[in-house]
Amino acid sequence: MNTSGQFTVALISDVFYEADADQRLRERLTRAKDAGAELAVLPELPLNPWSPATKSPREDDAEDPGGPRSTLQGEAAADVGIGLIGGAIIRNPHDGRRYNTALVFDAHGTQLASYCKMHIPEEPGFWESSHYLPGMQSPVPIRGFAMPLGVQICSDINRPEGSHLLGAQGARLILAPRATELATYDRWRVVFQANAMTSCAFVLSVNRPRPEHDVLIGGPSIAVDPHGKVLLETTDTIGVVTLDSSEIDKARVAYPGYLTVRSDMYAKAWADIAQKQLTTTT
Repeated sequence: MNTSGQFTVALISDVFYEADADQRLRERLTRAKDAGAELAVLPELPLNPWSPATKSPREDDAEDPGGPRSTLQGEAAADVGIGLIGGAIIRNPHDGRRYNTALVFDAHGTQLASYCKMHIPEEPGFWESSHYLPGMQSPVPIRGFAMPLGVQICSDINRPEGSHLLGAQGARLILAPRATELATYDRWRVVFQANAMTSCAFVLSVNRPRPEHDVLIGGPSIAVDPHGKVLLETTDTIGVVTLDSSEIDKARVAYPGYLTVRSDMYAKAWADIAQKQLTTTT
């Protein structure tokens, strides 16, 4: 494992659901590794077409744990020798419920962790709650790379509690695969910067590359440092950025990083809100 305090990540803005998906994914990962990347990040649901363009879910969009999309991603990571954050719609084999799930593989193809998207849109072009349910587990840092990292999927990043929770638990890098429209990118950019500064973590995001089924998906990959500085912003298929862990240490002793995280008070306030909501709906 890299012990230099630096970590190089590739953001791969491409999707892999056509006949050449396996070959093309391996080619992209090889290019990323050749550019020095230790970890590659794919967009939201990278081996699926953008099925939430319609309200009609298809059975073959989802798979049980260890299904063909999951297996392909793990095998590609192992063959190339690079860490990989990909994803799939994972079906719970016990109850059939489906979840938009990020899958985290190390350079040996071992799945280290998974994370289910918690905040699910339901609007034209993004009829996502018709396809999968919100995850029920809050994010936790994932070990096994040069930096502890956490995952937020697309809309999750627009609720900063997840990013703040990851930062408070020691995550130094927050990765946000997404599928968003180019027209909304300026709003997303502000959120990435704010979450990086207030979580004292690097925030990186990679988007699906092009419109699909009349949904105008597109917009740059981005990497933001814990001071809010944009390190990378590109529409290239592969964007590579090297992160310096010492910048996080600097941010955590500067303003606003040194401010106390009043987790006890936040926890009580959120518990009170949750109880009021439960009372209102029963």
